Amino acid sequence: MSLTDGGTGVEQPARGRPRSEAVERAIIEGAMKLLEDGVPLGEVSIERIARTAGVGKATIYRRWSGKEELFVDVLRAAEPEDPELPGTSVRDDLIVLLETLRRRGLATRSSAILHNVRAQMKSSPRIWTAYQNTVVAPRRRIGLEILRRGQENGELRADLDRELMYDIVVGPMLVRTVLQPGADLGEGLAERMVDALLSGLRPVSSGNVPR
Repeated sequence: MSLTDGGTGVEQPARGRPRSEAVERAIIEGAMKLLEDGVPLGEVSIERIARTAGVGKATIYRRWSGKEELFVDVLRAAEPEDPELPGTSVRDDLIVLLETLRRRGLATRSSAILHNVRAQMKSSPRIWTAYQNTVVAPRRRIGLEILRRGQENGELRADLDRELMYDIVVGPMLVRTVLQPGADLGEGLAERMVDALLSGLRPVSSGNVPR
């Protein structure tokens, strides 16, 4: 039984109904198929997704409030999972973090979904903001936590701004994966970047004097 909002006739999500992972997956894959087929983001409507997935529009609206929220989950499904950090050292954790970005860059190059949707996403501020809040921001928090632990245990200089440090750490990889589509993303790149950066981020000692 569906509910309406104040007599407007707009169907609202039913409360207490169990979610079906199989149905949700079918909906996400339906949206992916449309994007892979080259349908522009602006033309991928809820009705079109429902038809492709073989479900009713109400089924989609019970799970997502609209296209913007659905597309964030589509992007999350198309991207590699967030990294599981070893927690052994700042170096090890940062290498895993940058390796995840490197692999995402390779995935973007080979994935029509990631490439096309990211290219069009900025024209839809609501989708872009939702993506930033639910995908980008949590990953940034992971990086900031790595740096915080490194400062607390003495692996990194305590006087550095963590927000700035994070940008310095991930910036070179983002340049290669986002701004330079043909740049080298070979194996070992994450290690080389982290080792080059840590020489300037570690505390000053007799054997590590900044020049």
